[in-house]
Amino acid sequence: MRVLLTGGTGYIGAAVLDRLVSGGHQVTALVRSAEKAEQVRARGAEPAVADLADHDALTALATASEGVIHLASPGDETSMSVDEVAVVSFLRALRNTDRPFVHTTGVWLHGSGSAITESSGMNPPRLTAWRVPIGELVRDAQGVRTSIIAPAVVYGHGGGLLNLVAAGPRTSGDTPALTMIGSGEQHWSTVHVDDLAELYVLALEKAPAGSYFLGAGGANPTVREITEAVSRSVGLAGRVEPEPVVQTLDRLGLLGEALLLDQRASGDTARRVLGWAPSGPSVLDDIARTRF
Repeated sequence: MRVLLTGGTGYIGAAVLDRLVSGGHQVTALVRSAEKAEQVRARGAEPAVADLADHDALTALATASEGVIHLASPGDETSMSVDEVAVVSFLRALRNTDRPFVHTTGVWLHGSGSAITESSGMNPPRLTAWRVPIGELVRDAQGVRTSIIAPAVVYGHGGGLLNLVAAGPRTSGDTPALTMIGSGEQHWSTVHVDDLAELYVLALEKAPAGSYFLGAGGANPTVREITEAVSRSVGLAGRVEPEPVVQTLDRLGLLGEALLLDQRASGDTARRVLGWAPSGPSVLDDIARTRF
């Protein structure tokens, strides 16, 4: 399949790009610079240099494709407006073709919950609330085989938010401890980046129109368990220290608000509908073999 991919030089997108190429797909990767173009070309994709907010360029690229996977986001105050332009461009280009369009949101949109599923209500933190209406736009699209993936906290190969945990403050004294995000009692839903990449490709190839999948591998450790494992990895012998919520919010801002959510999700729908079978190491096992 001729696939247009955005975000192909990012942490998740690079894994998706590799999986697409290894699966025999012909990938055009949207990039913003000649340097990024060389990166995706080295991975087996054809680069297309364009801005994510360029409606005409995105429409032309999507029209020439047989499917689109959208992962890119500026990650700043322009994220909502840029993403809206991209999504509208892609949906218009693919309208009435029944070609696949795979969009990205995130499990954080559901807020805290002990048994989050695809049917759970939306209660997003402020950081990602803008994704809700754009996701609704995707799900309501006609004549396009749309699917949405909501990744959990992604880890693997030394990337992702675990680096933020490892970079947390240390307490003073002869036996310093790694400061946790909040009390550490909250759970994080997690997924290995390679398993998540496989889910994106399965959605591209097989997902029915209007599908929505939580990209969660099924392990939901507490932040204390994660931070203790990271503490051992960075040479602090598993010592951790809780952080008052107000200090976490002061240190991490809106991201801290999202990371304080207490979430447990399984990702069972993708297993049932797409035959997704996550096989990567658990987040705690992965941390044990990683040096931050």
